[in-house]
Amino acid sequence: MADDLVRQAHWGNLEGQNWAGLARLSTEETEGEITSGDASEMTSRFVTGRDIKSTEEQEKDGCRFVEDRGGQYVHTYMEPDTSAWKRRRVLLPDGSVGYRVVRPVFEGALEDLKRGKAPNGERIDGLIVYDIDRLTRDPRHLEDAIETVEHYHRPIIDITGTLDLLTDNGRAMARVVVAMANKQSADTARRVRRNHKARRDRGIPVGGTRPFGWQEDKRTLHPTESKHLRAAAERLIMGASWHTIVAEWNRMEITTSRGNPWTWIALRDVMRNPRLCGYRSHSVVEFDQESGREIRHMVIARNDEGEPIKGQWEAILQVAEWETIDEIIGEGPMRGGGSNARVYLSTGTLRCGKEDCAAPLRAMKAAPSRKKPEGYFYYCCPAKTTGRGCGGVKIPGPETDELIRKLVIAKYEEEAAEREAVTAPQGWPKEAELANAREDLDDLKQARRARQISAERYYADLAEYEADERRLLKERNAWQRRALTGQGKPVDIVKEWYRDGITLAERRAYVEQTLTAVVVLPVGSGHRVPLRDRLVPLYAER
Repeated sequence: MADDLVRQAHWGNLEGQNWAGLARLSTEETEGEITSGDASEMTSRFVTGRDIKSTEEQEKDGCRFVEDRGGQYVHTYMEPDTSAWKRRRVLLPDGSVGYRVVRPVFEGALEDLKRGKAPNGERIDGLIVYDIDRLTRDPRHLEDAIETVEHYHRPIIDITGTLDLLTDNGRAMARVVVAMANKQSADTARRVRRNHKARRDRGIPVGGTRPFGWQEDKRTLHPTESKHLRAAAERLIMGASWHTIVAEWNRMEITTSRGNPWTWIALRDVMRNPRLCGYRSHSVVEFDQESGREIRHMVIARNDEGEPIKGQWEAILQVAEWETIDEIIGEGPMRGGGSNARVYLSTGTLRCGKEDCAAPLRAMKAAPSRKKPEGYFYYCCPAKTTGRGCGGVKIPGPETDELIRKLVIAKYEEEAAEREAVTAPQGWPKEAELANAREDLDDLKQARRARQISAERYYADLAEYEADERRLLKERNAWQRRALTGQGKPVDIVKEWYRDGITLAERRAYVEQTLTAVVVLPVGSGHRVPLRDRLVPLYAER
């Protein structure tokens, strides 16, 4: 019976059979060649003739083709915006890293076809696509499809007649066609990369969606959005929280360039983009071994001499300001960076002060009584039976939150007084040392290119010189941040704390930016110790 399915499909007789369709659409953005006389040529969208057939049209054509030959069309596997050629780094089952075309819908369709059952529960006997190009451009995936036909006796056919996996000669020809299609995709990708590099080296803006802060030409500043970004940068340097800015923008109904509400992650990605200070950027993809996923981030594009490439657009920030923001962001998650679901001010900040414990204290509501109002709570170290802790520290919740509030406000006011006494900076004192370190790096690279030193010597010295440069850059960024902070108007923390509409998450952000932790000391049985004497604040470096 299974052999009959392939034979009948070869004859064009689908009577009594259930068929599913695979509809894939691959749109690729390519850019035209840049000529010396037209440096401002904008991005154009190119789609192949087959791409013009939408997934809905492919589905309609497949259904008509099956029903005209006596079959029943029961399901469609949709693959919108999916490349059948581009390979990505993936984590293989044995733990190693490999390069594969990632198409979970296609792979799922083949597995369903082998079992003979669609996701909607219907029986499926075969799979139809518009043409061979819609099926795959990857030889490995083609062999998977051939295996399904040859060994599981499930036919895979197309509408245009370019695909024949039902005969030996047809399978041989399919391998040739897919190999040529694979080369065509590789050639196109190479031209696109060369074109992107040419545009990047000339600082020409690319991309479809306009960046927030600029107008549609991606060169001229947007009159209001650019002001919002400047103000946000100043506030972040002065110590305002990311969530505070995001919440305020959303209240003002300021949206992203795509019209979406802001999140702190979206704001972080905008603020860390070198475009803000006029530098051209490009994306770098790194593979995270633990998650098995590719992570993409933006870096400064540099020319052959290693100098940053300036873009053909107006800058919003000075380079020093952007570098300060980038230093604030750092490489890891930011304390006070976003909203969270915690409902008490000091949760996550208080730590048990008993020896060898240091567990975070949890909020626990008090049992109803005459002495304590409804909703009263304590911060307690969890017992070992319920979590990581010793269960030996307990402190009143509302009173502790009030003391935390006073600590935060006092710290901000202390820093504000210090800033008022700061005179205008005269310049970072180690600028010449940083210039020398970079000169040493350039000399080292030139010596290696000229084969004046060995590879072993080069990499040994390179690690040392790069470490010196990173150390000096970190010192300069920290100094720059302090200098800019000293020149600007500090956050009015009292006004911010009691601002109408402020959320608990925003107040928690100020707490987390001010305090790394607050250690709660235990008290012996029968002792009465003032609450403020039990709190040991550990202030964050800012």
